[in-house]
Amino acid sequence: MYSTVLILHSIFRWLVLLSLVYVIFRAGRGCFTKSSFSFWDNKIRHWTATIAHIQLILGILVYMKSPLLQYYFANFKTSISNWDLTFFGLLHFVLMVVAIVLITIGSAKAKRKATDLEKFKTILVWFSIALIIIFIAIPWPFSPLANRPYIRTF
Repeated sequence: MYSTVLILHSIFRWLVLLSLVYVIFRAGRGCFTKSSFSFWDNKIRHWTATIAHIQLILGILVYMKSPLLQYYFANFKTSISNWDLTFFGLLHFVLMVVAIVLITIGSAKAKRKATDLEKFKTILVWFSIALIIIFIAIPWPFSPLANRPYIRTF
């Protein structure tokens, strides 16, 4: 089960990134062209937050079952000095939870705004900050923090 969820988590990150980039693009375009906040803008806002929450659930499952993290917490005093273990044991998890919280707050605030411009601005700000945090917290193959392949395989 662990390897399957890990692969799903790895693949699903691309859906999170694509949906975030798309909703930020639409929000930016909506801000600058002063267009109306359409039914589709609302659906994209909602589905982006939903995709992010699904990714969080997959991440929590990986976090609970990971042998790497079980070792990390069983040997915390010695593992804390290993940057790769600390990245996955603390930094990745905390930053991703913060990013999902920002997406959730931004989505809820945007839904309740009175004007279309306020909705677009709220999405643009909150989702952009979350995207920056996610970019930092992803273990890219080129990352100096910790690296993993673009897509995990069996």
